[in-house]
Amino acid sequence: MEENAFLTVGEVVGTHGVKGTLKVYSFADSADIFAAKGSIQLQTRQGELQRFTVRWVKPHKNILLVSLKEISRCEAAEMLIGSVILIPKADLPELEDDEFYWHELLGLSVYDENRGYLGTISSIIQTGSNDVYIVKDADREVLVPALASVVTEINPEDGRMMVRLPDGL
Repeated sequence: MEENAFLTVGEVVGTHGVKGTLKVYSFADSADIFAAKGSIQLQTRQGELQRFTVRWVKPHKNILLVSLKEISRCEAAEMLIGSVILIPKADLPELEDDEFYWHELLGLSVYDENRGYLGTISSIIQTGSNDVYIVKDADREVLVPALASVVTEINPEDGRMMVRLPDGL
């Protein structure tokens, strides 16, 4: 599979207990994505890819605890700290027509109905009520709330997003 066919969904940030359980910081909204297909790939800090079978996943404070069938000792788990977790994009669940994954939005060109080109989406901030798109151009940055009243059209195939910015932004 080609390199861009995978999506980074988390990072191993530590171990938990003596049985090789991993502490994982998740980039995904749901822990289900780690166990959906029963296996994950880890890319180590050295760039090596390794496939593992997921035994179980449990939320724990602001991280996830992940048990892998192939890891049963803390020493083996410690070797994986700093690895990123990859899943094939093809394994992502289908979304509704008006929903998008962040990787589909990053890099889109953003145009305001009245002001024209604003820049491209460089990152996304998750807030309690709605996401906020950080749109950057060479000399400015605009924070665009991901609200239906602001975002009028999203077209990843054309690489464009249309917005109607409220006064003051």
